[in-house]
Amino acid sequence: MKKLIEFIKGNPKTILALVLTFLIVVVMLYLGADKKAIAIVTIVVGFITQAFAGLSALIAMVPIIGPLIIKVFTIPFFWLLNGMGYFTSAVAIKKGYGKDIMTHRLITIALLTGIVLGYILGHLIPVQ
Repeated sequence: MKKLIEFIKGNPKTILALVLTFLIVVVMLYLGADKKAIAIVTIVVGFITQAFAGLSALIAMVPIIGPLIIKVFTIPFFWLLNGMGYFTSAVAIKKGYGKDIMTHRLITIALLTGIVLGYILGHLIPVQ
């Protein structure tokens, strides 16, 4: 409970963004807006305000099950990024951009490696 109170005090903008996003969805549902429009508005507002990052931080604070839930949502994201890279690479290689693709794939591998190493180091080094 102490962690939750510290999180709320330390991130008032995130909490405000989550509440505003929720209120926008409720008002749009009440007004009878198209569900596709509600989804688009929710994604745009959540992305701009980084409400999804705050929501994932709140979920991750739940003991034992929270980190597992976050992992279930993030691992497929990496698979999706990697799969999209392979498909675009195949198309670009057929068009003759092999050298450029090699450079971009190396950058992507470096990015994913950096994220994984940052995650590991973040859990190994205690923050106080």
